[in-house]
Amino acid sequence: MASEKELSDFLKSVETKAFKRTVFSTRDEDAAMDIVQDSMIKLAEKYGQQPINELPLLFTRILQNTTLDWFRRQKTQNTWISLFSAFKGGGGDHFDDSEGSDPLEFIETENENSGSDGGEQQLERKQMAKILENEISKLPLRQREAFLMRYWDELDISETAKLMGCSEGSVKTHCSRAAASLEKALKKQGFKS
Repeated sequence: MASEKELSDFLKSVETKAFKRTVFSTRDEDAAMDIVQDSMIKLAEKYGQQPINELPLLFTRILQNTTLDWFRRQKTQNTWISLFSAFKGGGGDHFDDSEGSDPLEFIETENENSGSDGGEQQLERKQMAKILENEISKLPLRQREAFLMRYWDELDISETAKLMGCSEGSVKTHCSRAAASLEKALKKQGFKS
């Protein structure tokens, strides 16, 4: 059974990754923050008494379900807005994501400020991160989901398959296709593998 401190430490350790992963899915920082907070509350209320080693998979499943619920609500909301704006003669396109916010800008890694790399290498890494972020957001949902679970959340193939509700072979296929797409996009931008 997880103690209150263990639960708190676990939630602190997954907060940044969960937020970034959710931003990749929703492309909306405010919604991502709400989803992560809701997921953490659900985990603490419903599963806080579970053993600490079960919390990562439980949290990932809760986060995934909360994100899917958000998408369902958005789809319903957008349908109604489109219908009502058609009655008013509007175009129905009230959601403009032209701010171009970069969720990577406020998350610093330990190596970024170490001063061990030259300015050129840091710039190249930042450019690559921006391109990767953009390309990850373009991946089909299942590929993006599998890729982020495997390489961002560092889940193994069987855990990812279980959470996605598919076979391990499907996870491998999704990850392989996602990696190939990302590699192609980086090469197109002039980065070498």
